[in-house]
Amino acid sequence: MASSTTTVEKKLSWPELVGTKGEEAVAAILKENPSLKAHTLPEGSFVTFDLRHDRVRVYTNEQGVVTAAPKIG
Repeated sequence: MASSTTTVEKKLSWPELVGTKGEEAVAAILKENPSLKAHTLPEGSFVTFDLRHDRVRVYTNEQGVVTAAPKIG
């Protein structure tokens, strides 16, 4: 008997959120994958270089607009 399994692919980045408000981007990411921890940061912020598979950094400009594609890491 053949077994049927479905693989759900999780997104690793959200380029479609560039140009949106940072908090709206965070909400969209968490709605899509509630197991992630997403937060906004000002572009150019100093951050650690550790790789985390549950973290999404959303970089925003002074107006709070997303300037780079948010991605897991």
